Amino acid sequence: MGRIPGKSTGKTVIDMKLAATRLIAEHGFEGMNLRMLADDIGVKAGSLYNYIDNKQSLLHELLSDTMKEIIDGLDTALAAAQDPHDALQRFVAFHIEFHAVRRDAVFIGNAELRSLSPAQRQDIVALRDGYEARLRQILRDGAATGAFNPGDIRIASHALIAMLSGVCCWYQPGGRHSVAQLVVQYTGLVLGCVGASPRVRASSAPGTRRKSSDSQPLPTPPV
Repeated sequence: MGRIPGKSTGKTVIDMKLAATRLIAEHGFEGMNLRMLADDIGVKAGSLYNYIDNKQSLLHELLSDTMKEIIDGLDTALAAAQDPHDALQRFVAFHIEFHAVRRDAVFIGNAELRSLSPAQRQDIVALRDGYEARLRQILRDGAATGAFNPGDIRIASHALIAMLSGVCCWYQPGGRHSVAQLVVQYTGLVLGCVGASPRVRASSAPGTRRKSSDSQPLPTPPV
């Protein structure tokens, strides 16, 4: 059975990627095998090779898809930014919203980068560098106008990305704070880190905005 009767090839691929992301997040890359994935989506294990070369290539494709999605979403969110202050707030809102909504995808992107081949890892790291470069440019622009005082731009960007990305490790729907409330608090923290005044926007940036649930706060692990 190559696919479930009545389901298109495209839908099978989408289901495979969604299931693989969830299973890898739950069991780890080494713990998830293709038979487990095939059973989850209702196909024979051998038929998965109609869509992927091997398990490692599937992981690379998942991470690449996520990075391209987050870069495209960030570019959309930043397109209407009026100044570096506004751009930084849009960056924070987009990053928090994406990482809260797409927790499994970004979690495996952090945890399973080591499972890629050197060439695959280099590809994903290049995409990550491109994403972080957008933040560094915002910080440079803000420093040039006197709006920010971030110190070393590269260190500041590493620190901010680590702080913001940690939300995917502990955020759970159904707790005390909505994603919108997290955006407000994280925006204040980030602006404080770069020496800017907390001029928080009333609404969060467009891009991944969805109806958000409350979160149960837990200690943030190292990122």
